[in-house]
Amino acid sequence: MNRQPVVRGRAMAARRARPRPQASALVDDETDEEFWGSEYPPVARSLLTSAVACFAEKGFEATTTRDIGTGAGLSTAALYVHFPSKEEALFAIMRIGHQRALEALGPQAARDGADRDPVTAMADLVRGLVGWHARHHTVARVCQFELTALTPEHYRQIIAVRKGITDVFRFAVSRGVAAGVFDVDDVNRVVRAILSLGVDLVRWYRLDGADSPDKLAEVYAGLALRMLGVR
Repeated sequence: MNRQPVVRGRAMAARRARPRPQASALVDDETDEEFWGSEYPPVARSLLTSAVACFAEKGFEATTTRDIGTGAGLSTAALYVHFPSKEEALFAIMRIGHQRALEALGPQAARDGADRDPVTAMADLVRGLVGWHARHHTVARVCQFELTALTPEHYRQIIAVRKGITDVFRFAVSRGVAAGVFDVDDVNRVVRAILSLGVDLVRWYRLDGADSPDKLAEVYAGLALRMLGVR
């Protein structure tokens, strides 16, 4: 007797019975509008928040439009009312998420603070980077792990923003080296290491863990300064 249809039927039933991912407090104490901005209407913002939860839990490829719609309390086809495709929703998450991360670096991101003490400026940059990635670790995890799911054009746009973030840190480190307060042999290498500190935490950080975002940001700022030879 061929049991394959029975096995397949049981597998499909198991998938249907599995709890769907639910949109959680992905943006700390902010509302959807505060995080996503007014560019999108409320329903679209709910879909983006649901998509973040789904992508973070299941990955982009394994997430269906039904998952996203269900997480937002909407129909399967609701996503297509606001986004042409699942990839377009991912791109919106990536674009806004990276922009928010850049904004979290503060005035130094625009080099408005170029006349500040390099040590203080660097510490503030690391606090901004780490604090944002801790508070918004679910969004940040999607931004870091799902880059390859973007179309080539969307990928290039996001990489340009990421390069902008890297350039902010490279400028800050180079300025400290020029001022004689940072002891660095290779600026690019140490910048990559500092950025990795801030980004890697999205793999494991929990808001209900031992360290608050502010505490973790302070600790990592100290680690970064020691990497730069500041005593």
